[in-house]
Amino acid sequence: MVLFQKLLHGIYIFRKCQIPSAASRLFFGPHFADHSSSRFQKPVATPSKTSSPEKTERDLQGHQQAEVALDITSPEDKPEFSFDKAIRDEIKDHLRRLKDDFVNQWIGPEGRPLHEVLLEQAKVVWQFRGKEDLDKWIVTSDKAIGGRSEVFLKMGKNNQSALLYGNLSSEAPQDGESGRSGYCSMISRVPKGPFERKKSYDWSQFNTLYLRVRGDGRPWMVNIREDTDLIQKKNQMYSYFMFTRGGPYWQEVKIPFSKFFFSNQGRIRDAQFQLLLDKISSIGFTLADKVDGPFFLEIDFIGVFTDPAHTEEFAYENSPDLNPQLFK
Repeated sequence: MVLFQKLLHGIYIFRKCQIPSAASRLFFGPHFADHSSSRFQKPVATPSKTSSPEKTERDLQGHQQAEVALDITSPEDKPEFSFDKAIRDEIKDHLRRLKDDFVNQWIGPEGRPLHEVLLEQAKVVWQFRGKEDLDKWIVTSDKAIGGRSEVFLKMGKNNQSALLYGNLSSEAPQDGESGRSGYCSMISRVPKGPFERKKSYDWSQFNTLYLRVRGDGRPWMVNIREDTDLIQKKNQMYSYFMFTRGGPYWQEVKIPFSKFFFSNQGRIRDAQFQLLLDKISSIGFTLADKVDGPFFLEIDFIGVFTDPAHTEEFAYENSPDLNPQLFK
C-alpha cells in the first residue's frame, strides 16, 4: 500500500514538471522522452480560413517584430576594418592633393592667374562663418604649466564671428618652478599640404595687417611667426599691440608690418630684424595684462591689404654694434 502511494505521488510530480527532451532522453530513453515532450507541448492553433483581418494584422506585426529581433547583431560581431584599405585611401588622397598643387602652380599662385594676384590690393586670410573655420585655430592658456586661467573659443551670434572668451588668473602655479603666470592665447594652425608638408603664407605684396574685432577694452598682443625648420628659431616671433575700445561697436584695426618688433622666448631683443612676409607660418593673439577676471574678444575676419599712404619699411633703428649683419 505504501509503495502504491509513492508511485502515485511520483506520477503527480512528473506531470507538474516539464522535463526537456534532451534531458529525458538521457535518463528515461528516447521513446519516453519523445512521448513526454509531445505530451507537454502547447497545442498549435491552425489558422482557419475565416480568420478576422485584425488577427491577420496582429500576426504580421508579430512576425515583423520577430524578424527585427533576429536581425540584432551580437556585441561580439565587430565591423570589419581593413588597415590596408585605409592606407590606400590616405595615399590616394595625398596624391590627389599633390596633383592639384602642381596644376595650381602652372596656373599661378594659389591656382589663380598671375595678373589677378599682382593687382590684388586686399585679401581675407581667415574668416569665421562655421565650425570648420574654428578648427583652423588652437586655444591655450597657462593651464599647460599649472596655472588657473581658462580660455574657450566658439562661434558668435548668427555664426558671423568667432568669440574668444574666458577668465584670466595671474596666480602662479604651486610647483616650485614657475614664478609667473597669467596668459591666454589663440593661435592659427600651420597650413599643411600633401603628405603633411608644411606650407606658408606669402604676404610680400601687402604692407598692413587688417582686422575687424570687438573687445572689452583690454590690450592684446598680435604675434606673427615665420616658417622655419631650425630649432633655434622655434621660439622667435614678431609682435605688436592691439588696443580694443570696448563697448558694442566693431572696430577696424590696421597694423603696418613694419611696426612688428622681434622677440625671442618672450623677450624683446636689442637687435631687431625685419619680418619676412613671404614665409608667414601662423598668427596669434595673446592676453597677459595681469588683470584678473573675465575677458572676451570677438573677431569677424583677419586679412591683409596694401596701404598706399604707408611708405615706411622698418620702424626700428639698428647699428653695427647691435646688428652687424645689416652693415657688412
